[in-house]
Amino acid sequence: MEPRTDKIWDVVVVGGGPAGMMAAGRAAECGASVALIEKNDALGKKLLLTGGGRCNLTNAEFDTRKFLEKFKDDGKFLFSAFSQWTVQDTINFFNTRGMATKVENEKRVFPASDSAQSVWNVLEKYMREGGVTVISGSPVRDLIISRSPAPIVTGVVLRDGRKIYANAVIIAVGGSSHPETGSAGDGFSWLKKIGHKITVPAPSLVPIAVKDSWVKHLAGVSIADVKISAIQNGSVHNTDRGKILFTHFGISGPAALHMSKAIGELLKIGEVIISLDIFPALNNEQMDTALQDLFKTHSNKKIGNSLNALTPSALAQIIIAQCKISPETVCNNITREERLKLIARLKNLPMRADKLLDADKAIITSGGVSPEEIDTKTMRSRLFPNLYIIGDMLNIDRPSGGYSLQLCWTTGFVAGTAAGVISD
Repeated sequence: MEPRTDKIWDVVVVGGGPAGMMAAGRAAECGASVALIEKNDALGKKLLLTGGGRCNLTNAEFDTRKFLEKFKDDGKFLFSAFSQWTVQDTINFFNTRGMATKVENEKRVFPASDSAQSVWNVLEKYMREGGVTVISGSPVRDLIISRSPAPIVTGVVLRDGRKIYANAVIIAVGGSSHPETGSAGDGFSWLKKIGHKITVPAPSLVPIAVKDSWVKHLAGVSIADVKISAIQNGSVHNTDRGKILFTHFGISGPAALHMSKAIGELLKIGEVIISLDIFPALNNEQMDTALQDLFKTHSNKKIGNSLNALTPSALAQIIIAQCKISPETVCNNITREERLKLIARLKNLPMRADKLLDADKAIITSGGVSPEEIDTKTMRSRLFPNLYIIGDMLNIDRPSGGYSLQLCWTTGFVAGTAAGVISD
């Protein structure tokens, strides 16, 4: 049954992703009548894709100051919001609603079920128990604005011409990553039209393609701890450390994704060399000791069958080939010069960056509304007192590892509280 178009809802939320679902559920919990409008036929399509379908829902860094340092300069805008809804609050929210969680490498928090569906189920039940009305399959065309006596948003116009009126509107339609889920950056055009300045969205966390053909032979190989450096004109411009994944086109994984935006900017200037330190915890002398110990243990074995004791087999073969050492060479016959070549390559495996993959492969896109145009105590627009802007609509850079979803949970809760209480 379609809602009456002349009804005035306390709160209308546009966008049924994680931020929107949290905001709708929270506003309803505060006593507001809430309608959630979603362009797709089902809620949370992108949510169900996150973390490879496992959903890395937050990062278990419980020191808010340290957590917000990951947002770099934008972190200063978020202290007030995060004082209202923290990482611990997020974990408690899901745990107390029957969803167990677990912490993995780099403090990444996942549902114990390893399924994003578990996260979706909690949010859907939260909204249902609050009496949220979901209007799905209904793309929004525009915002309805009244400028007299003061500028406010009075509702939204759907693509089919229906008008949904509200005392408060929360925009949570996401950025432009994964457009196949409906997240195509629609909201930016609405907000720009009413006066918000929009930084053009660009891929922020995205896999990196490289020119070197040998990389395709490593497709599927992952390394848990690598130091990655971006080098241009002989100077190191950016570094990161963590897990990488080789693909048929280049590299992905957290450390590569974190570097992608910086590499994209450098590529606009000229050639970029990506250097991988496969053993960042060892200096050259320690690396030499490790190799000598390996060669003593495997003294009568071929180097091609021995180096994989230190590094994945496929990568070992690439390293040996690049050092121009025959894989048939017995370890006991490896010369000092050859050993030093191996050390140099293990500590500096270079590849030539080609490009960043298209935005449709991005985990997150940067761009959107500047947090300076938002009252981050409430997530209210500084231009329209009853308009709230949350989640990926905000131009806030963040790394992978649960930070983006935590931004959704926090801003969604804060906006839902502010909008729900005001309309109470």
